[in-house]
Amino acid sequence: MIQDRHGRSFPYLRLSVTDVCNFKCTYCLPDGYKKPCLVRKPLSVEEIRRLIDGFSELGVQKVRLTGGEPTVRKDIDTIAQAISAIPAIKTLAITTNAYCLDEKVTSFYKAGIRRINISIDSLKPNIFHKITGHDHLKKVLNGVEMALNQEFEAIKVNTVLLQGINVSEMDNFFDYVKFRPLEWRFIELMSTSDNTKYFKNHHIESSYLSKKLLAEGWKQENRGIDAGPALVFSHPDYLGKIGLIQPYRSDFCDTCNRLRVSAYGELQLCLFGEGRYDLRPLLQKDKQKNELKSCISKLLNLKPPKHYLHESQVRYIKHFSSIGG
Repeated sequence: MIQDRHGRSFPYLRLSVTDVCNFKCTYCLPDGYKKPCLVRKPLSVEEIRRLIDGFSELGVQKVRLTGGEPTVRKDIDTIAQAISAIPAIKTLAITTNAYCLDEKVTSFYKAGIRRINISIDSLKPNIFHKITGHDHLKKVLNGVEMALNQEFEAIKVNTVLLQGINVSEMDNFFDYVKFRPLEWRFIELMSTSDNTKYFKNHHIESSYLSKKLLAEGWKQENRGIDAGPALVFSHPDYLGKIGLIQPYRSDFCDTCNRLRVSAYGELQLCLFGEGRYDLRPLLQKDKQKNELKSCISKLLNLKPPKHYLHESQVRYIKHFSSIGG
């Protein structure tokens, strides 16, 4: 398995299949998606297949499809089928705003997707509308229920903690997982070059939530080898679980196990790091695979030991829709 010069291994790849998003979340794209002056075509299905095939021979076993919103691509099922057909890929996941999950849940499963992450930042319709710009909470929650009736390996819900907006809903979020076998994860708001004022107004440290969980009898679980960065808590009285993603934690980067590729084939070694490295020229023919693998291995030597959020070095990322968070 490929490693960086800090001894970290990378079994997990997050692949953005589009930078287009149909929501207008206040912490990410408050003005909605803006079509760039220079229009580029995202990776084709064949380019994606070659990319994942190469990464799989370097030890990647888990792939997550992200965006933007991945379901805006009409060929998302075809993409999933191509990836799930690669024998070394053990887990195929998707992160979605669930706008059309109720319509896609069956085809997702048939295409080989086995894990779903769903973004829901409020269980109150008016707050949900305020954050996303859409009045679709009922439809989104219906999609969640339909997913629970399929045989997915894991269903997770992501909520960005927003001071003064949704932190008062904690008990409602906890109640939701009491009788549902899913993990509700709370993500600490992260600063980008575009959200400086918003971050100042709405950031809250998630440590208050971990204290609340421990005080109420929740226990932290051990972290799996291909797991994301969340600290996961379980409780004997709850069917579901609670996860915390704390990017400002001092040891957050010590267990980094993921790499990111943009919708246009650019390898991004760190979510907040400088530079993207274009792999697309090496995705045009099957016979380029060894060259692709060699390039990826060399680029890993450039991966920094940590992000620099504490030093407010966030100028390299404007918003997360461009790389899938």
